[in-house]
Amino acid sequence: MKTTFLHHVRSQLALHELREGSGRPLLVLHGLGERTPAMAPSVTEGWAGPVFGLDFTGHGDSTLPAGGGYTCEALMSDADAALAEIGPVTLLGYGLGAYVGLLLFGSRPREIEGLVIADGSGFDGGGARPTSSKLLAVSSDQLGDTTPDPWALLELASDIRPPDYAAEHVRQVAALADMDKAIAVVSIGRPEWLEAAMESDVVFESDIATALSMFDRL
Repeated sequence: MKTTFLHHVRSQLALHELREGSGRPLLVLHGLGERTPAMAPSVTEGWAGPVFGLDFTGHGDSTLPAGGGYTCEALMSDADAALAEIGPVTLLGYGLGAYVGLLLFGSRPREIEGLVIADGSGFDGGGARPTSSKLLAVSSDQLGDTTPDPWALLELASDIRPPDYAAEHVRQVAALADMDKAIAVVSIGRPEWLEAAMESDVVFESDIATALSMFDRL
């Protein structure tokens, strides 16, 4: 596995090349509290291009910041830095990575050729709407110099994901991506943000192998 460190704002992001290939890259985005696997997932065996994985800030080999401050939009910025490094990609997102992938696709609809949304850690976040306010805190004995960052686990498991916000990103994809079918849902889970996204004609249900095969031919 070849790793490149990207300088992004105040972070160093670990971008791992899991397998070489010829063609459009596939970028794997991991779930909450996880990291890029040491090898390309077996479900990507049929993908012709190279397979990459990005460790989000506070995860894997990427920077462990002080004091938290995690948002899905900040992680989207991490993924955008990877996109700038490797060029147009197809995205395979698990859990939190699936939601971040949707935000990135809506923000960069002309540079992404398909997104696969799969189950994984952090898929639901903190739900669809705010609840009673609460003070988030991490005790000193939980902190250290290894990832995943306890602040990331706490804050990203509590972030609110309004359905209309997700749907707006899908509308951007539908309007600008020039793809009849752009987002494949392979997950069993159906959080409210995903249910809202699935109301668009560019979103379809599939299995991972079929979805990747379709996107690889584009």
